[in-house]
Amino acid sequence: MCDQISDAVLDELYKQDPNSRVAVECLTTTGTVHVAGEVTTSGFVDVQKIVRSTLKDIGYTDPRYGIDCDDAGVWVALHEQSPDISQGVTEGSGEDKEQGAGDQGMMYGYACNETQELMPLPIILAHKLTRRLAYVRKEGIIPHLGPDGKSQVSVQYEDGQPKKATSIVIAQQHTTDIGEQELREKIKTDVIDPICKDYMDENTKIHINGTGAFVVGGPEGDTGVTGRKIIVDTYGGVGRHGGGAFSGKDPSKVDRSGAYAARYVAKNIVAAGIAERCEVQLSYCIGVSQPTSVNVDCFGTNKIDEEKISELVTKNFDLSPKGIIDGLQLRRPIYRKTAAYGHFGREDPDFTWEKTDKAEILAKEAGCTPETCKTEIKTEE
Repeated sequence: MCDQISDAVLDELYKQDPNSRVAVECLTTTGTVHVAGEVTTSGFVDVQKIVRSTLKDIGYTDPRYGIDCDDAGVWVALHEQSPDISQGVTEGSGEDKEQGAGDQGMMYGYACNETQELMPLPIILAHKLTRRLAYVRKEGIIPHLGPDGKSQVSVQYEDGQPKKATSIVIAQQHTTDIGEQELREKIKTDVIDPICKDYMDENTKIHINGTGAFVVGGPEGDTGVTGRKIIVDTYGGVGRHGGGAFSGKDPSKVDRSGAYAARYVAKNIVAAGIAERCEVQLSYCIGVSQPTSVNVDCFGTNKIDEEKISELVTKNFDLSPKGIIDGLQLRRPIYRKTAAYGHFGREDPDFTWEKTDKAEILAKEAGCTPETCKTEIKTEE
C-alpha cells in the first residue's frame, strides 16, 4: 500500500512535469496514512485525493479492514529538495555539467535462464500467486476476502535448475463470513492449482493461513512503510541487493534507475546466450555522471571470459544517469504499477528494462548464441 501511494504521487507529478524531482515516503497504521518527503516540481498534486483513490483501488473500502478510503486520516508533510543535492543532479551546459547521480550507493541486477521471464522460479511463482489472489477477490470468485494477502514458494533445485515446489505458503485476509476450511479449499483450487500445478507433487506441502485465521490485516495488523519489500520487489533473495528501495523516487535517484539498468544489462547477457546466470553490480557517487564501478558475475556459467563480457557492457550500454533515463525512457508516469507484483520479470511495454533488444548485438560481438556457443566455459589461462 505504501509503495503504491508513493509511486502514485510520483506518477501524478510526472504527468504534469517530467522533470519533477520526487522522493516521497509513506507510513500507514490503523486508520491513518502519513505522506512525507522532498519534491521539486512545477506541477501540483492533491495528496489527499491520491491517497484515497489508491486505497479504493486496492480494496480498502470497508472499515472492518482497519482502514477505508473515505474515513482514513491523511497527514501530508512535503518540502523542497535540498539545493545541495539539486546542484549535483541538474544537467547544465558544458562538458562538466552532465547530470550526476542523485545519491551514492550500489545497485544489482540479475537474470537467469530457468524461466521464460529470465527470473528465478520461486519469485515468479510467488508474484503470480499474489496476482491470482487479487483476481479471485476482485472478481468475486472467492467471497469474503480482504485486501491483505501474501505468498511464498520454496523450490528444490538439482544441478542449478528448479525441479519442484517443496512448499507453498499463502496468507489471505478474510472476514468471519467464511470458515477457514472452506477458505483453504477454495484457495487451493482457485489460486494455487492454476499457478503451481506443474511444479507440485504428492509431497508438496501447502500452508494456508498458518495461524488458523487472518481476519485482522492491513495497516491494523501491521504498520507499513514505503520500501519494506525490497527483496520481493527484485529477485526473492537470489543474488544480492544494494539496499536501496524504489518506490516514491524519480529516476534521478540511481537506487531505482541504476537497479533497472543493471537488470536490463543482465537480462540481455543471458538472453544472448553468453551466460546462464548473470549478476551486474553498479555503484555511483552523488553528483558524478559515470558509475564508479561496473562488475559482471556469471557464477561460472559464462561462455566467454567475463572480462570480454564487461567490455561488451561498457561498449553497448550507457550507464550514466542521463543515459539510463533517456535509454529506458524513464521520465514517464509508469511507476505505480511497479509497486505490486515485482519490478522485474513482467511483460509490459512500459517496463523498458525488460527488453532484450541488445541481446542480438551482444551475441554477435561475442561470437556466441544459445544455439552456437560452446558447451565448455572459457576461463583465463
